[in-house]
Amino acid sequence: MSRARGKNRKYRILALGVAGAAVVAGGVATSGAFAGEDGGTAGRPTAAQVISCPSAEGSLPQVPEQARAEVDRELAALEQQITEANERIVNTQGQGGPNFVQNAILGPLADKRTAALNRIETAIGRFADKPDGLEALAGCTLADGAGGTAQAPAAGAGEAEGGPAEPADGAEGAAPAGVATVACPDVGGQLAAVPGGAQAQVDRELAALEQQITEANERIVNTQGQGGPNFVQNAILGPLDDKRAAVLDRIGQALERAGGNRPAGLDALSTCGLNE
Repeated sequence: MSRARGKNRKYRILALGVAGAAVVAGGVATSGAFAGEDGGTAGRPTAAQVISCPSAEGSLPQVPEQARAEVDRELAALEQQITEANERIVNTQGQGGPNFVQNAILGPLADKRTAALNRIETAIGRFADKPDGLEALAGCTLADGAGGTAQAPAAGAGEAEGGPAEPADGAEGAAPAGVATVACPDVGGQLAAVPGGAQAQVDRELAALEQQITEANERIVNTQGQGGPNFVQNAILGPLDDKRAAVLDRIGQALERAGGNRPAGLDALSTCGLNE
């Protein structure tokens, strides 16, 4: 009977997260810190705007004692991510176009949160029923001081944003002559033996990695001339690393669930560079 109640509780997680989660806003700036010359156009925060995200802690089932330390670390990481994102909003005022905050800050934040939420699910699942649906809490918004929403939630990791045909993992993707392209380590070649029970998910995740490279190359093209000397690293390669890390973790989990082994060094394949 108690186990049945536990399962029912697991399936209620998504509803609780959406309907009852408290809004968390970190790193609130002082009044006027976000003001732009245009008084706050679309995609740029106004003076009182901060990032707000659904509360993950309030949407968790009972956390086994053995998983408590790891879950607490990931919850703290979620809070730190919000603080850092708010700091980036302050430090990048005047950079980019109307979608700069969405593409360079809210989008990457959603990817980081997805990875942390996946790790929370995995930590709990080692000792109890693994919760489902926490990834729905990854998307954050811009809210004014009164709690009003000013920006739509960012897409989570693995969600396609559209674009041209996908290149193979590690491929550069289409780009105008003279424009740098993304170069990433090959992942498929590191997966020597994929159990049949994991093949479909692994194929989906490899396709997601390819799509991420395509999208990153599109952002390089579309943001030419924006930001300072570290713009590509901070706004494109860094977020791409976070996206890839989340996908690689899912690949490792899929292999383990099907009785296979997570390849040594799989996580190290998340970091990409540039082909100049």
